[in-house]
Amino acid sequence: MITIDLNSQVALFSQLMTQLKRAIELKMLLPGDALPSIRQLAADLDINAKTVAKAYSLLERDSIIESRGSKGSFVHEKALQHLDTDINAWLVEVLTKDISKYRAAGVTDPEIRIAFQQILSKSTSLQTPNTNSETKE
Repeated sequence: MITIDLNSQVALFSQLMTQLKRAIELKMLLPGDALPSIRQLAADLDINAKTVAKAYSLLERDSIIESRGSKGSFVHEKALQHLDTDINAWLVEVLTKDISKYRAAGVTDPEIRIAFQQILSKSTSLQTPNTNSETKE
């Protein structure tokens, strides 16, 4: 049911995520359904297991699928409600507002880049914010 276009400009993990979301949307995959193991799906699609693991990880982050330890990965019970989750769109929106504030305060783009790089280099000590509990200004 899943096909990957190795010649596409769309990243393989993104193609996989899109197709799994589409299968859920079309009810080809239902809440509670088991997904192939990472290794099995990678072998079936002839792609690197890390690519499948990345797709599964991002889908789990967005509550589309859930991992049940050694039992494997399954379609999340509320997957249909979360299909439109787009953390990248949220991030662009938040950063656009923040960067506008910095520019209004007179901060230059190179200064913004340097500050972001400093923060990203320390990312192991920072915790990821919970986007579900964030409030928009």
